[in-house]
Amino acid sequence: MYIKLGTEPGGIVILVVDNAVEGGYMAGEVARLLPGEDVRMYNYPNGDDDPSLEDVDGVVIGGSGAGVYDEPDQPWITRQKEFVEEIIDEEIPLLGICFGHQLVNEVLGGTVVNSGESRNYLVEASLAEIPLFEGVRNVVPVLHSDIVTEPGEGMEVVGTADYNRYFATRHHERPIWTVQYHPEFTPEIRPEYSDSWDESEYSFEASTATRTLENFSQCCQQRTSVSD
Repeated sequence: MYIKLGTEPGGIVILVVDNAVEGGYMAGEVARLLPGEDVRMYNYPNGDDDPSLEDVDGVVIGGSGAGVYDEPDQPWITRQKEFVEEIIDEEIPLLGICFGHQLVNEVLGGTVVNSGESRNYLVEASLAEIPLFEGVRNVVPVLHSDIVTEPGEGMEVVGTADYNRYFATRHHERPIWTVQYHPEFTPEIRPEYSDSWDESEYSFEASTATRTLENFSQCCQQRTSVSD
């Protein structure tokens, strides 16, 4: 399913890949929080073909209830891995979120495993001083049990948490960034996840994770301006 959500005249085009197997998985929030862009959203589990990359200036690979190792039961994951390879080859700016973080690293030869523990709360992370994290405080929301235990080839660590040293990564040459946390998870949508969300010692007032999406948009804009 391919949806065009809105157009900002003269704006860049960002494709949001929705990996919700059933119901919603916050891809709509990702699209809503991207500042004033031409945003297109494609649901991979329910789609038959890959979305077009024509005129696309950036791609966000969103979260999923599936794991990157679920290919036998979720054949769309195999297609998406090939799609990610295409994005990387074309050097289109790419942001992987949660499942997307894991998928991108696995595509590049990394390792993803189930940690055996579900984490659905605010955590403290150590984030590098890079443009993607400008204005992002160290308290971020997570909803996952799978973790990256070995990053992909060319990926360097730019974020750690006390339970995972590969909490955020970026490619040392290509415009690729990945984060384990959900920058789109805000207090406004928390009630939708009340059955699974756990409170921690941290407050959403201490979190500015949504800035990650604004910063990614800026990275796409700057790259487009240079190429022009």
